[in-house]
Amino acid sequence: MSLWRVERLGRKGDGVAVGEDGRALAALTLPGEEIEGEAVDGRIAAPRIVTPSSQRVKPICGHFRACGGCSLMHASEGFTTDWKRQVVVAALEARGLAATVEALHVSPPRSRRRAVLSGRRTKKGALLGFHARASEVIVDLTDCHVMRPEITAALPLLRRIVVAGVSRSAELTLTVIHGPAGLDVAVTGGKPMDAALFQTLAALAEEGDLARLDWDGQPITRRTPALPFGRALVVPPPAAFLQATAEGEVALLNGVMRHTEGASRIVDLFAGCGTFSLPLAARAQVHAVEGLGTPLAALDAGWRTAPGLNRVTTEIRDLARNPLLPDELNRFDAIVIDPPRSGAEAQCHQITKSGVQSIAFVACDPVNFSRDAQILADGGFKLENLSVVDQFRWSPHVEIVAKFARS
Repeated sequence: MSLWRVERLGRKGDGVAVGEDGRALAALTLPGEEIEGEAVDGRIAAPRIVTPSSQRVKPICGHFRACGGCSLMHASEGFTTDWKRQVVVAALEARGLAATVEALHVSPPRSRRRAVLSGRRTKKGALLGFHARASEVIVDLTDCHVMRPEITAALPLLRRIVVAGVSRSAELTLTVIHGPAGLDVAVTGGKPMDAALFQTLAALAEEGDLARLDWDGQPITRRTPALPFGRALVVPPPAAFLQATAEGEVALLNGVMRHTEGASRIVDLFAGCGTFSLPLAARAQVHAVEGLGTPLAALDAGWRTAPGLNRVTTEIRDLARNPLLPDELNRFDAIVIDPPRSGAEAQCHQITKSGVQSIAFVACDPVNFSRDAQILADGGFKLENLSVVDQFRWSPHVEIVAKFARS
């Protein structure tokens, strides 16, 4: 067995270990630890801890070592919080941008309201849970310290849905959202619908009091699982994107509201179902731009039935291929932008050519955010405020809400 020392954590949470054979990644390790193991293709698959870090703690979940849902439960909360802060700061510093994290919010345990589970039939029933690390194997969950208790309590019912609706060779994907109306479940990869399957699924949905059950785009139930966005109630499309925790959403929204204060005309880019657009409409006119039509339809319907909101207009547009141009952006006082993990490179180049003075930027990938931040900085913007929001406890994922203003 070779001896290694862990220097630091990589961006995805694996330890970067140094030994006589060079460098290798070692999962579930911490900086300063001495480990034993053999590296294959640059990875130590099963490191043995020789000298543990003082920041190592006992994982509170029995599924931890097998499940791929969490990768940092072996580290103290203080270590994880500091590491996530440094991931953001280091990504910006690599681009020559000095940054100070003004605030850091961590969502509490058992607060994840949206989870994407995998299900597969077995001879005795079904497996339901998350995939093991770097594997197609499904870890069958009996408990989870990440998901809301309402989702965990529904696991037996969801297994019965898997048994009813999937062939032995297939795998179901179940997107489960918990909201005020109950559980909203969207299933893909199931058997083709017929009368018998519909009847079985409808009975299970009623037994479990599901707010909605959607089967590969076909609705099984008639209830509407509305979610509050500011004063509006929105019924999102099945499996819609949603901020992972309500607490994280509040932290991001508070930042967006602060960073757009005083603006009377706001454009919300990558608007989704209206997480930011509809609360902002309480004090400003908002133009919401999104690449998909179904989230915008839900946003528009929510706005039309909400009392006392300013005008909200919508536009379907692929902002990666067809970003808003400077003359279009110049109609607004402020920009809110919440791009996918790949960032908003094309759109940021156009923003620098506009006359807009203020940007509230929400991001979920520090490296791509730092690239976009450099584009804005080179175009005359200054990063004035930076906060980190950790909605994904015990994972390497981190989110950012920042303010950029013209220098």
